[in-house]
Amino acid sequence: MRTIKGPALFLAQFAADDPPFDTWENITRWAADCGYEGVQVPSWDTRLFDLEKAAKSKGYCDDFKGMAAENGVVVTELSTHLQGQLVAVHPAYDVAFDGFAAPAVRGNPKARQEWAVNQVKMALSASSNLGLSAHATFSGALAWPYVYPWPQRPAGLVELAFDELAARWSPILDHASEKGVDLCYEIHPGEDLHDGVSFEMFLERVGQHERAKMLYDPSHYVLQALDYLQNIDIYHDRIGMFHVKDAEFNPTGRQGVYGGYQSWIDRAGRFRSLGDGQVDFGAVFSRLTQYGFDGWAVVEWECAIKNPEDGAREGAAFVRDHIIRVTDKSFDDFAGSGSDETANRKMLGLE
Repeated sequence: MRTIKGPALFLAQFAADDPPFDTWENITRWAADCGYEGVQVPSWDTRLFDLEKAAKSKGYCDDFKGMAAENGVVVTELSTHLQGQLVAVHPAYDVAFDGFAAPAVRGNPKARQEWAVNQVKMALSASSNLGLSAHATFSGALAWPYVYPWPQRPAGLVELAFDELAARWSPILDHASEKGVDLCYEIHPGEDLHDGVSFEMFLERVGQHERAKMLYDPSHYVLQALDYLQNIDIYHDRIGMFHVKDAEFNPTGRQGVYGGYQSWIDRAGRFRSLGDGQVDFGAVFSRLTQYGFDGWAVVEWECAIKNPEDGAREGAAFVRDHIIRVTDKSFDDFAGSGSDETANRKMLGLE
C-alpha cells in the first residue's frame, strides 16, 4: 500500500483574466493559500503555460516548476482535455468543438485533427521535461451520436468507430512510451471512452498498450448509475490518475439520466462541490489506497450551486481529511508470539 498524494487542484476552471487567476505566479500562490500542495495544469491556457516552449525547453520547464515551488506547490500533471477531444470529432460536433482549436485550423477538420495530435504529443514531451509520469486527456468521440441505438445501429458501425479511434491514438501512445509518460483518459460521457466496457474495447484495439490508463472520476459514474467502487476493483491496475469531484443523481417522475435538455441546475444528475453530493469518498479513498494508488488526489471543481473559490478552499480540506496515511504495522502485532519452522510444525501436529 502507498499513501495518496494531495491535495492538488485542476486549474482549468479557475484561470481567468483577473488576478489572482491571470498568471502562473499569481494562481500558484493563490492555490497554496487555499491549502493545496499541487496543481494540475491546462496545457492550452497561454495565460499560465507555453506548451510549445515546454515541449522543446527543459530550461523553461525548470523555471516553470521553480516558480510554483517558490509559491508552495508542485506541478502534478498537464492536461490536454480540449486538444484530446479534437483527435476524434464526429461531424455533428464540428461547429461545437471548433473553438477548441487554434484559429488557423478552424473550419478544416483534417488540419484540426493533425493540430490536435501534435498538441498531445507536445504535451507528452513537455510532461517528460517537467519530470512527470502521467498526463490527462479526453479520447474524443466518433460513435457518441449513436450511443442510444434508435434506429438500430448497422452491423459493424461501432467496431469501425473504435478501429479508427485506436488508429488515431496508437502513434500518440507510442510517443507516450518514448517519453515515459502514462496517457490517462478521463472516462466521461460525450467521449467514446465513457465507461469500463468502452475502455476495454479501446484497449483491445491498441494491443493492451501499457501507457493507456484511466483518469478515474467517480462523479461521471454516479451520473451514469455505474458502480464506482466496483470499477476500482476491476480497473485498479489501469487507474493512473484521480479527479476528486462530487455529484448527485436524483431521478424523478419527469426526468432521469438524460436530463430533459435542462440546464445543470435543473437536471436530475448534476455535479456538486466536495461533500455536497452522493459520492462515498471515504470508500473511494480506502479502495484506491488498498490497491496501492500513489498518484495525486486532484480536486476538479464543478458545481451548479456553490461559488468556485469557496468550493476550492473547502475541497483542499476535504481531500486532506480523506487521505489515508498507510500503516507499516499490523493491528495485532501486540499478540504475536514469534515462531520458527519447528514451532510451526508442532502447531500443525507434524512433529
